[in-house]
Amino acid sequence: MSVPQLNDEQRGEEILSVFDTAFGELLAADPAAFRVKFRKMAASAFAFYRGTACLFYHDLDAEKRGGPYLDERTSRVWIHGDLHAENFGTYMDATGRLIFNVNDFDEAYVGPFTWDLKRFSASIALIGYAKALGDDQITELVEVYAGAYRERIHALATGAKSDEVPPFTLDTAEGPLLDALRDARSLTRFGLLDSMTEIRDFERRFAPGGGSIELDAATRYKVLAAFDGYLETLPETSLARPDSYRVKDVVGRRGIGIGSAGLPSYNILLEGHSDALENDVVIYIKQAQTPAVSRHITDPAIRDYFQHEGHRTVISQRALQQHADPWLGWTELGGAGQLVAEISPYAVDLDWSDVDDFEEIAAVVADLGRATATMHSAADDTSGESLVPFSTERAIDAAIAADEEGFAGLLTDFAHSYGARARADHQTFVDLFRNGRIPGL
Repeated sequence: MSVPQLNDEQRGEEILSVFDTAFGELLAADPAAFRVKFRKMAASAFAFYRGTACLFYHDLDAEKRGGPYLDERTSRVWIHGDLHAENFGTYMDATGRLIFNVNDFDEAYVGPFTWDLKRFSASIALIGYAKALGDDQITELVEVYAGAYRERIHALATGAKSDEVPPFTLDTAEGPLLDALRDARSLTRFGLLDSMTEIRDFERRFAPGGGSIELDAATRYKVLAAFDGYLETLPETSLARPDSYRVKDVVGRRGIGIGSAGLPSYNILLEGHSDALENDVVIYIKQAQTPAVSRHITDPAIRDYFQHEGHRTVISQRALQQHADPWLGWTELGGAGQLVAEISPYAVDLDWSDVDDFEEIAAVVADLGRATATMHSAADDTSGESLVPFSTERAIDAAIAADEEGFAGLLTDFAHSYGARARADHQTFVDLFRNGRIPGL
Protein backbone atom coordinates (compact mmCIF):
# COMPACT_ATOMS: atom_id res chain seq x y z
CA MET A 1 0.00 0.00 0.00
CA SER A 2 1.59 3.27 -1.03
CA VAL A 3 -0.18 6.45 -0.03
CA PRO A 4 1.37 9.76 -1.13
CA GLN A 5 3.36 11.26 1.73
CA LEU A 6 1.51 14.33 2.92
CA ASN A 7 2.07 16.36 6.03
CA ASP A 8 -0.73 16.52 8.60
CA GLU A 9 -2.15 19.76 7.22
CA GLN A 10 -2.18 18.48 3.64
CA ARG A 11 -3.75 15.19 4.67
CA GLY A 12 -6.37 17.10 6.66
CA GLU A 13 -7.31 19.10 3.58
CA GLU A 14 -7.50 15.89 1.55
CA ILE A 15 -9.82 14.30 4.13
CA LEU A 16 -12.06 17.39 4.09
CA SER A 17 -12.22 17.28 0.29
CA VAL A 18 -13.21 13.60 0.27
CA PHE A 19 -15.83 14.23 2.97
CA ASP A 20 -17.30 17.10 0.98
CA THR A 21 -17.72 14.88 -2.07
CA ALA A 22 -19.20 11.98 -0.11
CA PHE A 23 -21.25 13.76 2.56
CA GLY A 24 -21.60 17.38 1.48
CA GLU A 25 -25.19 17.33 0.23
CA LEU A 26 -26.55 15.27 3.14
CA LEU A 27 -24.54 17.23 5.69
CA ALA A 28 -25.94 20.52 4.42
CA ALA A 29 -29.48 19.12 4.71
CA ASP A 30 -29.03 17.75 8.24
CA PRO A 31 -25.90 19.00 10.05
CA ALA A 32 -27.22 17.81 13.43
CA ALA A 33 -27.25 14.19 12.24
CA PHE A 34 -23.66 14.52 11.07
CA ARG A 35 -22.53 15.98 14.35
CA VAL A 36 -23.80 12.77 15.95
CA LYS A 37 -22.18 10.64 13.24
CA PHE A 38 -18.83 12.39 13.55
CA ARG A 39 -18.84 12.19 17.35
CA LYS A 40 -19.35 8.44 17.06
CA MET A 41 -16.50 8.30 14.55
CA ALA A 42 -14.27 10.29 16.91
CA ALA A 43 -14.58 7.61 19.59
CA SER A 44 -11.94 5.28 18.12
CA ALA A 45 -9.82 4.65 15.06
CA PHE A 46 -12.05 1.68 14.20
CA ALA A 47 -15.23 3.78 14.42
CA PHE A 48 -13.54 6.35 12.16
CA TYR A 49 -12.59 3.60 9.71
CA ARG A 50 -16.17 2.26 9.68
CA GLY A 51 -17.50 5.67 8.68
CA THR A 52 -14.94 6.48 6.00
CA ALA A 53 -15.27 3.94 3.19
CA CYS A 54 -15.16 7.01 0.94
CA LEU A 55 -11.61 7.82 2.15
CA PHE A 56 -10.52 4.18 1.88
CA TYR A 57 -11.48 3.97 -1.81
CA HIS A 58 -10.02 7.40 -2.49
CA ASP A 59 -6.70 6.07 -1.20
CA LEU A 60 -6.99 2.82 -3.18
CA ASP A 61 -7.68 4.87 -6.29
CA ALA A 62 -4.40 6.70 -5.73
CA GLU A 63 -2.61 3.41 -6.41
CA LYS A 64 -2.05 2.33 -9.98
CA ARG A 65 -5.05 0.74 -11.62
CA GLY A 66 -5.17 -3.01 -11.53
CA GLY A 67 -2.94 -4.92 -9.18
CA PRO A 68 -2.01 -8.46 -8.21
CA TYR A 69 -4.71 -11.11 -8.71
CA LEU A 70 -6.85 -8.76 -10.78
CA ASP A 71 -7.81 -9.48 -14.37
CA GLU A 72 -10.83 -8.78 -16.55
CA ARG A 73 -13.00 -11.12 -14.46
CA THR A 74 -11.68 -10.77 -10.92
CA SER A 75 -11.92 -6.97 -11.28
CA ARG A 76 -15.62 -7.40 -12.00
CA VAL A 77 -16.96 -9.36 -9.03
CA TRP A 78 -19.95 -8.46 -6.90
CA ILE A 79 -18.36 -7.10 -3.70
CA HIS A 80 -19.72 -6.07 -0.33
CA GLY A 81 -18.07 -2.65 -0.58
CA ASP A 82 -17.70 -2.06 3.17
CA LEU A 83 -16.36 -5.35 4.45
CA HIS A 84 -14.99 -4.82 7.93
CA ALA A 85 -14.93 -6.98 11.03
CA GLU A 86 -18.16 -5.55 12.47
CA ASN A 87 -20.29 -6.03 9.35
CA PHE A 88 -21.13 -9.62 10.24
CA GLY A 89 -24.11 -10.86 12.21
CA THR A 90 -27.26 -12.94 12.23
CA TYR A 91 -30.36 -12.90 10.09
CA MET A 92 -33.28 -15.23 9.45
CA ASP A 93 -33.29 -16.28 5.83
CA ALA A 94 -36.30 -16.82 3.60
CA THR A 95 -36.47 -20.49 4.63
CA GLY A 96 -36.80 -19.62 8.33
CA ARG A 97 -33.25 -20.62 9.21
CA LEU A 98 -31.03 -18.46 11.41
CA ILE A 99 -27.77 -17.70 9.58
CA PHE A 100 -24.57 -15.97 10.65
CA ASN A 101 -22.88 -14.19 7.76
CA VAL A 102 -22.15 -10.84 6.21
CA ASN A 103 -24.84 -8.22 6.73
CA ASP A 104 -25.47 -4.58 5.73
CA PHE A 105 -25.20 -4.40 1.95
CA ASP A 106 -25.70 -0.64 1.56
CA GLU A 107 -22.27 -0.22 -0.09
CA ALA A 108 -22.39 -3.29 -2.35
CA TYR A 109 -21.27 -2.90 -5.96
CA VAL A 110 -19.27 -4.63 -8.67
CA GLY A 111 -15.49 -4.25 -8.51
CA PRO A 112 -12.17 -5.97 -7.70
CA PHE A 113 -12.55 -8.82 -5.20
CA THR A 114 -9.31 -7.82 -3.47
CA TRP A 115 -10.88 -4.53 -2.36
CA ASP A 116 -13.17 -6.42 0.03
CA LEU A 117 -10.24 -8.46 1.34
CA LYS A 118 -8.06 -5.38 1.86
CA ARG A 119 -10.79 -3.48 3.67
CA PHE A 120 -11.41 -6.41 5.99
CA SER A 121 -7.70 -6.99 6.61
CA ALA A 122 -7.10 -3.38 7.62
CA SER A 123 -10.04 -3.61 10.02
CA ILE A 124 -8.41 -6.63 11.68
CA ALA A 125 -5.21 -4.60 12.09
CA LEU A 126 -7.23 -1.87 13.83
CA ILE A 127 -9.03 -4.33 16.11
CA GLY A 128 -5.75 -6.06 16.90
CA TYR A 129 -4.07 -2.76 17.74
CA ALA A 130 -6.98 -1.77 20.01
CA LYS A 131 -6.60 -5.10 21.82
CA ALA A 132 -2.83 -4.46 22.20
CA LEU A 133 -1.81 -7.34 19.95
CA GLY A 134 1.71 -7.27 18.58
CA ASP A 135 2.46 -6.75 14.89
CA ASP A 136 3.42 -10.43 14.53
CA GLN A 137 0.06 -11.46 15.99
CA ILE A 138 -1.80 -9.11 13.64
CA THR A 139 0.17 -10.60 10.74
CA GLU A 140 -0.86 -14.08 11.87
CA LEU A 141 -4.54 -13.08 12.05
CA VAL A 142 -4.53 -11.68 8.51
CA GLU A 143 -2.72 -14.80 7.30
CA VAL A 144 -5.42 -16.92 8.96
CA TYR A 145 -8.10 -14.87 7.19
CA ALA A 146 -6.31 -15.17 3.83
CA GLY A 147 -5.81 -18.91 4.28
CA ALA A 148 -9.42 -19.59 5.22
CA TYR A 149 -10.67 -17.48 2.30
CA ARG A 150 -8.32 -19.28 -0.09
CA GLU A 151 -9.32 -22.72 1.16
CA ARG A 152 -13.05 -22.04 0.89
CA ILE A 153 -12.80 -20.44 -2.58
CA HIS A 154 -10.82 -23.44 -3.82
CA ALA A 155 -13.35 -25.88 -2.36
CA LEU A 156 -16.22 -24.06 -4.04
CA ALA A 157 -14.35 -23.69 -7.35
CA THR A 158 -13.54 -27.39 -7.53
CA GLY A 159 -17.13 -28.49 -7.09
CA ALA A 160 -17.51 -29.09 -3.39
CA LYS A 161 -21.07 -30.03 -2.57
CA SER A 162 -23.10 -27.53 -0.59
CA ASP A 163 -23.23 -29.83 2.43
CA GLU A 164 -19.42 -29.81 2.50
CA VAL A 165 -19.38 -26.02 2.90
CA PRO A 166 -22.50 -25.39 5.00
CA PRO A 167 -23.53 -21.91 6.17
CA PHE A 168 -22.97 -20.90 9.77
CA THR A 169 -26.11 -22.02 11.58
CA LEU A 170 -27.05 -23.18 15.08
CA ASP A 171 -25.86 -26.64 14.03
CA THR A 172 -22.52 -25.69 12.47
CA ALA A 173 -21.27 -22.46 14.11
CA GLU A 174 -18.91 -22.35 17.07
CA GLY A 175 -17.60 -19.80 19.57
CA PRO A 176 -18.76 -16.18 19.30
CA LEU A 177 -20.65 -16.94 16.06
CA LEU A 178 -22.73 -19.56 17.85
CA ASP A 179 -23.21 -17.15 20.77
CA ALA A 180 -24.64 -14.56 18.37
CA LEU A 181 -26.99 -17.14 16.81
CA ARG A 182 -28.19 -18.26 20.23
CA ASP A 183 -28.77 -14.64 21.25
CA ALA A 184 -30.77 -14.13 18.05
CA ARG A 185 -32.82 -17.23 18.72
CA SER A 186 -33.78 -15.91 22.14
CA LEU A 187 -35.25 -12.78 20.58
CA THR A 188 -38.92 -12.60 19.57
CA ARG A 189 -41.09 -10.69 17.17
CA PHE A 190 -43.25 -9.73 20.14
CA GLY A 191 -40.23 -8.17 21.87
CA LEU A 192 -39.49 -6.02 18.83
CA LEU A 193 -43.11 -4.96 18.47
CA ASP A 194 -43.36 -4.19 22.18
CA SER A 195 -40.39 -1.84 21.90
CA MET A 196 -41.85 0.12 18.96
CA THR A 197 -45.63 -0.11 19.12
CA GLU A 198 -48.67 -0.13 21.37
CA ILE A 199 -52.24 -1.40 21.07
CA ARG A 200 -54.92 1.29 20.76
CA ASP A 201 -58.58 0.55 20.09
CA PHE A 202 -57.83 -3.15 19.60
CA GLU A 203 -55.26 -2.46 16.87
CA ARG A 204 -51.50 -2.16 16.93
CA ARG A 205 -50.00 1.28 16.16
CA PHE A 206 -46.58 2.85 16.44
CA ALA A 207 -45.97 4.30 19.90
CA PRO A 208 -45.16 8.04 20.06
CA GLY A 209 -41.63 9.15 20.94
CA GLY A 210 -38.53 7.02 20.65
CA GLY A 211 -37.35 8.92 17.61
CA SER A 212 -40.53 8.45 15.56
CA ILE A 213 -41.88 11.45 13.65
CA GLU A 214 -45.59 11.89 12.97
CA LEU A 215 -46.29 12.50 9.30
CA ASP A 216 -48.57 15.09 7.76
CA ALA A 217 -51.25 13.88 5.34
CA ALA A 218 -49.31 14.81 2.19
CA THR A 219 -46.15 12.99 3.28
CA ARG A 220 -48.12 9.96 4.40
CA TYR A 221 -49.78 9.80 0.98
CA LYS A 222 -46.38 9.89 -0.77
CA VAL A 223 -44.97 7.17 1.48
CA LEU A 224 -47.97 4.91 0.85
CA ALA A 225 -47.65 5.50 -2.89
CA ALA A 226 -43.99 4.50 -2.64
CA PHE A 227 -45.07 1.41 -0.70
CA ASP A 228 -47.39 0.43 -3.56
CA GLY A 229 -44.45 0.73 -5.94
CA TYR A 230 -42.32 -1.42 -3.65
CA LEU A 231 -44.86 -4.27 -3.72
CA GLU A 232 -44.23 -4.68 -7.44
CA THR A 233 -40.55 -5.43 -6.78
CA LEU A 234 -41.12 -8.36 -4.43
CA PRO A 235 -40.50 -11.89 -5.71
CA GLU A 236 -43.70 -13.82 -6.43
CA THR A 237 -42.75 -16.32 -3.74
CA SER A 238 -42.34 -13.70 -0.99
CA LEU A 239 -45.77 -13.70 0.59
CA ALA A 240 -48.77 -15.92 0.13
CA ARG A 241 -51.37 -14.04 2.19
CA PRO A 242 -52.70 -10.80 0.62
CA ASP A 243 -53.50 -9.31 4.04
CA SER A 244 -49.77 -9.35 4.79
CA TYR A 245 -49.55 -6.19 2.73
CA ARG A 246 -52.16 -4.26 4.73
CA VAL A 247 -50.68 -1.08 6.21
CA LYS A 248 -51.64 -0.34 9.81
CA ASP A 249 -49.46 2.69 10.53
CA VAL A 250 -46.62 4.83 9.16
CA VAL A 251 -44.08 7.06 10.93
CA GLY A 252 -40.98 8.95 9.91
CA ARG A 253 -37.47 8.35 11.25
CA ARG A 254 -34.21 10.26 11.07
CA GLY A 255 -30.95 8.44 10.38
CA ILE A 256 -28.23 9.27 12.90
CA GLY A 257 -26.01 6.18 12.79
CA ILE A 258 -22.47 6.10 11.43
CA GLY A 259 -23.71 4.83 8.08
CA SER A 260 -27.17 6.39 7.90
CA ALA A 261 -26.64 9.99 9.03
CA GLY A 262 -28.96 12.41 7.31
CA LEU A 263 -30.82 9.77 5.30
CA PRO A 264 -34.60 10.17 5.63
CA SER A 265 -36.46 6.96 6.39
CA TYR A 266 -39.93 5.69 7.31
CA ASN A 267 -41.25 2.73 9.27
CA ILE A 268 -44.40 0.93 8.12
CA LEU A 269 -46.41 -1.44 10.30
CA LEU A 270 -48.01 -4.31 8.36
CA GLU A 271 -50.58 -6.98 9.20
CA GLY A 272 -48.20 -9.94 8.95
CA HIS A 273 -49.05 -13.53 8.08
CA SER A 274 -52.09 -13.81 10.40
CA ASP A 275 -54.66 -11.72 12.24
CA ALA A 276 -52.80 -12.26 15.52
CA LEU A 277 -51.31 -8.98 16.74
CA GLU A 278 -48.00 -10.60 17.68
CA ASN A 279 -47.35 -11.50 14.03
CA ASP A 280 -47.33 -7.92 12.73
CA VAL A 281 -44.28 -6.90 10.68
CA VAL A 282 -42.32 -3.65 10.66
CA ILE A 283 -40.53 -2.69 7.45
CA TYR A 284 -38.50 0.41 6.72
CA ILE A 285 -38.19 2.59 3.64
CA LYS A 286 -34.77 4.29 3.62
CA GLN A 287 -33.18 6.54 1.04
CA ALA A 288 -30.36 4.49 -0.45
CA GLN A 289 -26.92 6.05 -0.62
CA THR A 290 -24.35 6.23 -3.40
CA PRO A 291 -21.80 3.51 -2.58
CA ALA A 292 -18.29 4.85 -2.01
CA VAL A 293 -16.72 2.31 -4.35
CA SER A 294 -18.91 3.40 -7.29
CA ARG A 295 -17.00 6.67 -7.61
CA HIS A 296 -13.93 4.65 -8.54
CA ILE A 297 -15.52 2.17 -10.97
CA THR A 298 -15.97 3.81 -14.35
CA ASP A 299 -17.50 0.97 -16.38
CA PRO A 300 -20.80 2.35 -17.79
CA ALA A 301 -22.20 -1.19 -18.14
CA ILE A 302 -22.09 -1.51 -14.36
CA ARG A 303 -23.45 1.97 -13.66
CA ASP A 304 -26.27 1.65 -16.20
CA TYR A 305 -27.37 -1.76 -14.91
CA PHE A 306 -29.15 -0.16 -11.95
CA GLN A 307 -32.29 1.98 -12.03
CA HIS A 308 -31.23 3.87 -8.89
CA GLU A 309 -29.40 3.26 -5.62
CA GLY A 310 -32.34 1.45 -4.02
CA HIS A 311 -32.46 -0.98 -6.93
CA ARG A 312 -28.67 -1.37 -6.78
CA THR A 313 -28.70 -2.20 -3.07
CA VAL A 314 -31.44 -4.82 -3.38
CA ILE A 315 -30.07 -6.51 -6.50
CA SER A 316 -26.61 -6.62 -4.90
CA GLN A 317 -27.91 -8.09 -1.64
CA ARG A 318 -29.97 -10.71 -3.43
CA ALA A 319 -26.88 -11.66 -5.43
CA LEU A 320 -24.52 -11.79 -2.44
CA GLN A 321 -26.85 -13.28 0.17
CA GLN A 322 -28.49 -16.66 -0.36
CA HIS A 323 -32.19 -16.77 0.61
CA ALA A 324 -32.36 -13.03 1.33
CA ASP A 325 -35.11 -11.34 3.36
CA PRO A 326 -38.43 -12.01 1.55
CA TRP A 327 -39.49 -8.42 2.36
CA LEU A 328 -36.43 -6.99 0.53
CA GLY A 329 -37.39 -4.64 -2.29
CA TRP A 330 -37.01 -1.14 -3.68
CA THR A 331 -39.08 1.89 -4.61
CA GLU A 332 -38.80 5.62 -5.32
CA LEU A 333 -39.79 8.53 -3.12
CA GLY A 334 -39.19 12.19 -3.82
CA GLY A 335 -37.18 11.29 -6.91
CA ALA A 336 -34.68 9.21 -4.91
CA GLY A 337 -34.19 5.45 -4.88
CA GLN A 338 -35.26 3.74 -1.67
CA LEU A 339 -34.29 0.49 0.02
CA VAL A 340 -37.13 -1.44 1.68
CA ALA A 341 -36.61 -4.34 4.11
CA GLU A 342 -37.95 -5.80 7.32
CA ILE A 343 -36.69 -4.57 10.69
CA SER A 344 -35.74 -8.05 11.78
CA PRO A 345 -36.40 -9.25 15.32
CA TYR A 346 -33.51 -11.71 14.90
CA ALA A 347 -30.58 -9.44 14.02
CA VAL A 348 -27.55 -9.68 16.33
CA ASP A 349 -24.17 -8.25 15.33
CA LEU A 350 -20.89 -9.97 16.13
CA ASP A 351 -19.66 -8.53 19.42
CA TRP A 352 -15.88 -8.17 19.53
CA SER A 353 -15.77 -6.61 23.00
CA ASP A 354 -15.38 -9.93 24.82
CA VAL A 355 -13.32 -11.72 22.15
CA ASP A 356 -9.86 -11.20 23.66
CA ASP A 357 -8.13 -14.59 23.69
CA PHE A 358 -5.81 -14.75 20.69
CA GLU A 359 -6.80 -18.29 19.70
CA GLU A 360 -10.47 -17.35 19.84
CA ILE A 361 -9.86 -14.23 17.76
CA ALA A 362 -8.03 -16.36 15.19
CA ALA A 363 -10.89 -18.88 15.05
CA VAL A 364 -13.42 -16.08 14.47
CA VAL A 365 -11.25 -14.50 11.78
CA ALA A 366 -10.96 -17.86 10.00
CA ASP A 367 -14.75 -18.23 10.00
CA LEU A 368 -15.14 -14.72 8.60
CA GLY A 369 -12.67 -15.60 5.84
CA ARG A 370 -14.86 -18.57 4.91
CA ALA A 371 -17.97 -16.39 5.04
CA THR A 372 -16.33 -13.84 2.72
CA ALA A 373 -15.48 -16.54 0.19
CA THR A 374 -19.01 -17.95 0.31
CA MET A 375 -20.42 -14.47 -0.30
CA HIS A 376 -18.15 -13.82 -3.28
CA SER A 377 -18.99 -17.18 -4.82
CA ALA A 378 -22.76 -16.71 -4.48
CA ALA A 379 -22.93 -13.66 -6.72
CA ASP A 380 -22.17 -14.96 -10.19
CA ASP A 381 -23.73 -16.72 -13.16
CA THR A 382 -25.99 -18.72 -10.83
CA SER A 383 -27.39 -15.65 -9.03
CA GLY A 384 -30.00 -14.86 -11.66
CA GLU A 385 -28.32 -11.56 -12.61
CA SER A 386 -26.51 -10.99 -15.91
CA LEU A 387 -24.01 -8.40 -14.67
CA VAL A 388 -21.48 -11.02 -13.56
CA PRO A 389 -22.02 -13.82 -16.12
CA PHE A 390 -19.26 -16.20 -15.00
CA SER A 391 -18.25 -18.37 -12.05
CA THR A 392 -16.60 -15.96 -9.64
CA GLU A 393 -15.13 -18.69 -7.45
CA ARG A 394 -13.38 -20.27 -10.43
CA ALA A 395 -12.04 -16.93 -11.63
CA ILE A 396 -10.76 -15.99 -8.15
CA ASP A 397 -9.34 -19.48 -7.57
CA ALA A 398 -7.38 -19.34 -10.82
CA ALA A 399 -6.03 -15.85 -10.08
CA ILE A 400 -4.79 -16.83 -6.63
CA ALA A 401 -3.34 -20.11 -7.92
CA ALA A 402 -1.08 -18.11 -10.23
CA ASP A 403 0.76 -16.75 -7.15
CA GLU A 404 -0.14 -18.71 -4.04
CA GLU A 405 2.88 -17.47 -2.13
CA GLY A 406 2.12 -13.78 -2.49
CA PHE A 407 -1.57 -13.79 -1.57
CA ALA A 408 -1.34 -13.60 2.21
CA GLY A 409 1.59 -11.19 1.98
CA LEU A 410 -0.43 -8.78 -0.13
CA LEU A 411 -3.09 -8.59 2.60
CA THR A 412 -0.73 -8.47 5.59
CA ASP A 413 1.34 -5.66 4.08
CA PHE A 414 -1.80 -3.70 3.33
CA ALA A 415 -3.30 -4.35 6.76
CA HIS A 416 -0.27 -2.93 8.58
CA SER A 417 0.24 0.07 6.32
CA TYR A 418 -3.40 1.10 6.05
CA GLY A 419 -4.09 0.34 9.71
CA ALA A 420 -1.36 2.82 10.62
CA ARG A 421 -2.75 5.29 8.08
CA ALA A 422 -6.26 5.01 9.56
CA ARG A 423 -4.98 5.57 13.09
CA ALA A 424 -3.16 8.70 12.01
CA ASP A 425 -6.16 9.87 10.00
CA HIS A 426 -8.39 9.38 13.02
CA GLN A 427 -6.29 11.77 15.06
CA THR A 428 -6.25 14.28 12.20
CA PHE A 429 -10.04 14.00 11.91
CA VAL A 430 -10.55 14.54 15.65
CA ASP A 431 -8.41 17.67 15.50
CA LEU A 432 -10.35 18.96 12.49
CA PHE A 433 -13.68 18.28 14.16
CA ARG A 434 -12.91 19.68 17.60
CA ASN A 435 -11.39 22.83 16.12
CA GLY A 436 -14.40 23.59 13.90
CA ARG A 437 -12.63 22.87 10.63
CA ILE A 438 -15.37 20.73 9.04
CA PRO A 439 -17.50 23.05 6.84
CA GLY A 440 -21.21 23.07 7.64
CA LEU A 441 -20.82 21.98 11.25
